[in-house]
Order: sequence, then C-alpha cells, then structure tokens
Amino acid sequence: MSSVVATMSISLDGIGSGHHQTEERPFGDVPEGALHRWMFETPDENRAEIDAIVAAGAFIMGRNMFGPVRGEWNRDWRGWWGADPPYHRPVFVLTHYAREPIVMEGGTTFHFVTDGIHAALERAKDAAGDLPVHIAGGPTTTNAYHAAGLVDELALQISPSILRDGLRLFDGVGPLRLQQISGRSASLVTHVRYRVLPVLDAGEPAP
Repeated sequence: MSSVVATMSISLDGIGSGHHQTEERPFGDVPEGALHRWMFETPDENRAEIDAIVAAGAFIMGRNMFGPVRGEWNRDWRGWWGADPPYHRPVFVLTHYAREPIVMEGGTTFHFVTDGIHAALERAKDAAGDLPVHIAGGPTTTNAYHAAGLVDELALQISPSILRDGLRLFDGVGPLRLQQISGRSASLVTHVRYRVLPVLDAGEPAP
C-alpha cells in the first residue's frame, strides 16, 4: 500500500503561496524566490531533499498549482514547468472542469480529476504501485488532505522568511499530532519530516 506524503516549502509563519496568482507570478503576492531560494541557489547543498520531493510513484496537486487559468479550460495551458516537467510520473490535478490528459516529455502525464480528493488519491495510489503518493500542494489542497486524515507523513522545507499574508499551511485543518522523523538545517532552509499520528481523544493519555 502506498504511503501518502505531503511535501511543501513554507515560510516561518506557515505561508506556502500568495494571493493574486498570475501567469507571471506563480506564487501570487509572495516575493519571487522567498520560498525556494534554497532549491535554485544552493541545489547541491539540498540534493537529497530535492530528489526526495520528486521520488514518488504519483503526485496530486490543486488546480492553482498547475496554473493560473480559472473556470473552463479556454486555453492550452500545460503547467509552469515547460515541455519536460520534473515529475516524470502521473500527476493528478484537482479541478471542477474536465479536461483530457496531457502527455508531456519525460514520463509526466497530467490527469484532471473532477470528483474530489478521495477519487484523486485512489487513482494516484493505483498508479504509484509500491511507491509513495506525494501531495504536492498548494496549501489549500494539502490542507484538504490533512483535514480528511489522509496524510501519513509531512515533509516541510522551511525558509527563514516572514511573509505575514498568504495561503497558510494548516488553516482550517484542526488538531494534528506529529512525530518528528528527521530534521536538517542548511544555509537557506530547514528540512523537517514528520509522521502523522492519530489524534488522541480528549483525556486519552499519550502512549
């Protein structure tokens, strides 16, 4: 059975993306590079974590992470990543508007799922085989999977920035109980990985 890993780059105050996304600004009002300098400026220092982000058998993302197009698919948008996206596996995009799959170079195929997070996860698990399924974001999609209790592990890349306003990880999720698996500091980021544990009932002692 595939494990489900949510992975996201966030600021110290939990912001994973900004409002007012456009084609020129994939993360909206968040300053360019605020969350991902570690990936682009110091890739060798963070190679293991970069490789781990794309080491899934299948991926799930929200429509806003896939692109800025809203409403019906009225243009041939194929994602932010060019002809050869970094996923090289099936990617299931949550949307309210049906669209035929898009086959890209390198093994990435974008599938568009209109019947919700559970259906997307079922399809992703079927595609992933024994490899994990990664919830790739953005914050709204990741929060929906956390709120539904569908995440097994959480991998965060925490940048030393305070953004104050934007889409925040864990908004509306409710209580979570996490067990730290690993942590590592680098020059531009702190990598932390957690196991998501069942939430205790009120008054129940921790094991």
